[in-house]
Amino acid sequence: MVMLRTWLAAAGLTTMSFNYPYTEAGRRAPDRMAKLLAVHRAAADRLLAYCETVYLGGKSMGGRVGSHLAGDQGWPAAGLVYYGYPLVPLGGREPRDTAHLHEIAVGQLFFAGTRDRLGPPDLIKALATNLPAATVEIVEDGDHSFHVPKRAGRTDEEIISDLARRTAAWVGKS
Repeated sequence: MVMLRTWLAAAGLTTMSFNYPYTEAGRRAPDRMAKLLAVHRAAADRLLAYCETVYLGGKSMGGRVGSHLAGDQGWPAAGLVYYGYPLVPLGGREPRDTAHLHEIAVGQLFFAGTRDRLGPPDLIKALATNLPAATVEIVEDGDHSFHVPKRAGRTDEEIISDLARRTAAWVGKS
């Protein structure tokens, strides 16, 4: 995420990152959704105090929490960007409930790696076709963290810089 934040800033986007309390405490188990939402809202509100528009974005659970903030709680995001949306829980086979995503009227950009078990591209594409303003961008050979095998011939930095470029292009159009 640090590399992505750096590339997004280089592309001209104002960025802000934060950690949830469980991460700061060094715990593996996430906090309950209410606490995650409160922290996410505080960070988003802080950024909105300095910027006219805010796009909520996040990696995996961060994107999911942002989507609940916008969808369930109506936070005024200009759009949402998901870097590996965790549609399928770890170890699970069935997609999570995504009813809240249908409440989001602004654009939603999903990045999905072709090797992502938590956000399989076929399931992400099927979800996106039923959302009002969703776009799916595929990362060939990418896993949930967009790491690609050496045979792909691309470095992690090249992948992340491409994600930032594609994000900036999408934000510029929306």
